[in-house]
Amino acid sequence: MLTFDSVDAVPADFGPSAVTVGKFDGVHAGHRAVLARLEELAAPLGLTATVLTFGRNPLSVLNPGEYPAPLVSNAQKLDLLAKAGVEATLVVEFDLAFSQRPPEDFVTRILVGALHARIVLVGRDFRFGVRGSGNVDLLRALGAEHGFQVVVMEDVSAAGERRVSSTWVRELLSAGDVTGAAELLGTLPTIRSVVAHGLQRGRALGYPTANFAPAIEGFVPADGVYAAWLTVSGVRYPAAVSIGNNPTFEGVPEKQVEAHAIDQTGLDLYDQAAELSFVEYIRGMRKFSGAEALAEQMGADELRIREVLGVARP
Repeated sequence: MLTFDSVDAVPADFGPSAVTVGKFDGVHAGHRAVLARLEELAAPLGLTATVLTFGRNPLSVLNPGEYPAPLVSNAQKLDLLAKAGVEATLVVEFDLAFSQRPPEDFVTRILVGALHARIVLVGRDFRFGVRGSGNVDLLRALGAEHGFQVVVMEDVSAAGERRVSSTWVRELLSAGDVTGAAELLGTLPTIRSVVAHGLQRGRALGYPTANFAPAIEGFVPADGVYAAWLTVSGVRYPAAVSIGNNPTFEGVPEKQVEAHAIDQTGLDLYDQAAELSFVEYIRGMRKFSGAEALAEQMGADELRIREVLGVARP
């Protein structure tokens, strides 16, 4: 996938293209339906299927108090867009100056001037330009003037329920429902970080863990124990994951993410980039009477996680 980090980075001979515009946070099932429709429109005409997205959520500039935690980092989003078959992505930095541009400028400078759009695919509530003054009707009028067609995509609902949205995915993850979130995302919810040195309490209990550094990419689910897949350097391991502050011990930082790679001994993952893909919520965090009781529960958790992941005991 071609990736441009600014309008000026788009080559003069780019396109012509079919373009869709949005935040694409999480690249969930609704987004994937849009991308599939984009490809349907682009392929017969030999157009480049292109996504125009933003380096930050526009709400972080327009209404910081309402800005939600992102489901994925920009790097994760680009990976997901590439896997979905997008041919090119332009990432525009949404800042105060950009938010104050008139809608006509957005069309002439970016859609027409940079991307040479022939088709623009948007939702029926699409707004653009200063204070959201541009709508689908204005986009159609500008399209007739500048030579591109506007196609409106209807909302995508899950099993006849509510509209699939990043907000809904965020709600499910905040409740620990990683299975429900995966259904909306079309893939397992995943976080990334670097494996950091911890206090090695898990090792003392017979369950050594990879501790994720606090600078985590992606949305961390609710506190609890999860069945997950741990991926490091392209190798995937079944894992028991603990999220929270481990109330059995004092002085443990809040929202710590620890992953025990099942059946792996002597595995040195320190300072390596790692991913956790969550499969199922196992139980909530609770305080145990001591290390022995905690170790017993961890053994029971591992048996359940093996069952969920289909990993036989050695």
